[in-house]
Amino acid sequence: MRREPHENVATVLVDPVLLPALEVHLMSLDLRLWPVATAPICEDGPRRAFQLRRQLVTARRGAWDDAAEWVPAWIAFGDSWREGSEPIPWVARRTLYAVLDGYAGVRYHRGLGGVPPLEVPREQTA
Repeated sequence: MRREPHENVATVLVDPVLLPALEVHLMSLDLRLWPVATAPICEDGPRRAFQLRRQLVTARRGAWDDAAEWVPAWIAFGDSWREGSEPIPWVARRTLYAVLDGYAGVRYHRGLGGVPPLEVPREQTA
């Protein structure tokens, strides 16, 4: 049995005030931030975001209560981090975790999950 195509992502909670700055920082490293509520793979994004936020906050048994209103997001790795069909290299993960550790307004659990592929719109040239 083959596994459905997926994309490895880190799941994070981000203080909404920091969201634009974090997104730009991640883009400079070829990492993509996808707020769950507006992710193109979510049929009912706001509901999925609510469920994911609740799951993450509850799992930490009070340690993440300050993040109860934060934005749940997935962070995916851009093409420069990929090596064909190989798993995401450890250097990519270390880079991501170093960035996330630099922001007090981000909560995450180390480790990657899988979601359906998040397609990045490509510019068309003439």
